[in-house]
Amino acid sequence: MNRFGRAQSSLSGEADPVEDFREPVLMSLNPIYYDLIWVGEKHHEFRRRFLTGESVRWYVYLTAPVGRLGAVIDLGPAIVDTPQLIADIAERARVGNGASVLEYVQDLERAFAIPIQHVEEHPGISLEQLRVELGAFQPPQGYTRLRQHPELLSLCEKATAGSPTREMTVAGH
Repeated sequence: MNRFGRAQSSLSGEADPVEDFREPVLMSLNPIYYDLIWVGEKHHEFRRRFLTGESVRWYVYLTAPVGRLGAVIDLGPAIVDTPQLIADIAERARVGNGASVLEYVQDLERAFAIPIQHVEEHPGISLEQLRVELGAFQPPQGYTRLRQHPELLSLCEKATAGSPTREMTVAGH
């Protein structure tokens, strides 16, 4: 298996059937925050609600003006804590970011800081093509567990198959 849990060829050329251990999800991301990952300024994804206790393979739908599904991000298990402690994580990563994260999660009892471990970018597919392939597609507001939507999971895997156009391991992970 490669770092995203995809089967790798064995010495005989056959695909290794080892089961994937990461929970596949689809989430939207603003291109501004996506760019911060690539320049090394974003090490966590901050969310109001998320999965706990498991590693995740995040298929990224980049919102307008990009409107494209084409990145996959390896996430570690979420850090779940008070809004202030989650905001402190954001502040340590990028000075000034803690205040905006706190504003985003301050009304909650607990919030989520999800460690970004590895990023792959692929040519992907556009919003228009997603709608052609699926008949209808609305970018998720939260997250979508893809094992509950096999057709969408298959399309996400297809959009991120092959060699990435760029990839990186996030510092500290």
